[in-house]
Amino acid sequence: MNRQMKRMMQRQGQVGPDGTPATAARTPQARRTAAPAKERTSPGQFLKEVRGELRKVAWPNRAEVINYSTVVLFTLVLLITLIFLLDLAFAKSILFLFKT
Repeated sequence: MNRQMKRMMQRQGQVGPDGTPATAARTPQARRTAAPAKERTSPGQFLKEVRGELRKVAWPNRAEVINYSTVVLFTLVLLITLIFLLDLAFAKSILFLFKT
């Protein structure tokens, strides 16, 4: 154990000044009491709050939705093609290696 660790342990009260383990009894920490249960909201109040939160959402307009959908579909087609070609190449190479 190096000097830095000894100093840190002394500050925490784990060891005494001479390096022997501290025998002081620790005081128990006060336990936290459970927070009182909140009252349940009614279904009507819940729906009002949901509606209020949905008004705060920045919804995309039609052009943005079309643009995002196009990007997703293009990426999907590209990845499907890449996976298909890799699968085909690995299958052909394995069949070539194990040809009898």
